Amino acid sequence: MLSPQRTIQLTTDGSHTVAIPSLDITYHSRHGAINESLHVFIDAGLNHWLEQHGSNRVRIFEMGFGTGLNALLTCIEAAKNNLNIHYSSIEQFPLETEIVASLNYCDALQRPDLAALFTTMHTSAWNEEVQLSPFFTLNKIQASLLELQPKEKYDLVYYDAFAPNAQPELWTEDVFKKLFDALNEKGVLVTYCSKGDVRRALMAAGFTVSKIPGSPYKREMLRAMK
Repeated sequence: MLSPQRTIQLTTDGSHTVAIPSLDITYHSRHGAINESLHVFIDAGLNHWLEQHGSNRVRIFEMGFGTGLNALLTCIEAAKNNLNIHYSSIEQFPLETEIVASLNYCDALQRPDLAALFTTMHTSAWNEEVQLSPFFTLNKIQASLLELQPKEKYDLVYYDAFAPNAQPELWTEDVFKKLFDALNEKGVLVTYCSKGDVRRALMAAGFTVSKIPGSPYKREMLRAMK
């Protein structure tokens, strides 16, 4: 199966996203890729988990490595707060090298010093653990989530699949039950999506689900706890 044609688009906070015009979808919010990722995954996900657990060791599973933005932001937080983060991320269709080279996240974050690290995130071997810094270990998994049988336990899930109207098969009770079973007790899942069907699927899988304020131009998002 071939991945569809992808292009780079500028979002309103000045950071890039990747679009698939033929499917009318983007990898991040058009209202600000960095702002969305910071709000949904760093503030509502990682920082919330740290506040609740008081530990500096976190094992994260991400659905959709995509542009690597969530991983980059998490790596920055790990260094800033002296954390020990093991970050596993699954991606069926990695981005083309020329698209990765054009993404402007390091410049938009005013962190040009991270350009080499960001490139390494994308060029490092798949299905192997790679220690990118004293604070951050990356394990990229090239596979479909539907076929994955998690062998590890995680503390936090960044659920960043394409929207349910684009990939309905990734927003089902069965998928969320797989992630529920892969989470440690009191583990957390966060996603930008707040659709009623998704909330009900998470609850059916065993999660306790809360609606919380969403990123700019999105009223709500979901945070689910085991």
